[in-house]
Amino acid sequence: MQKSLIVIGLIVIAAGVLWPWLSRLPLGRLPGDIVIERDNLKVYFPIATMLLVGIVLSLLFWLFRR
Repeated sequence: MQKSLIVIGLIVIAAGVLWPWLSRLPLGRLPGDIVIERDNLKVYFPIATMLLVGIVLSLLFWLFRR
């Protein structure tokens, strides 16, 4: 449990440091992400992005568990 918390903390720190470069990735603007824009309303459903993030995280956790 302690090791996993340390690893998660290091990942969060790395994401914070690398954020200027990570924000340039097309995550959030993938085909399959649904955006509904009206006059006073903007609704965003990042379906494809969440599927991709879920697959990548599952693979990473699977690799770390081995």
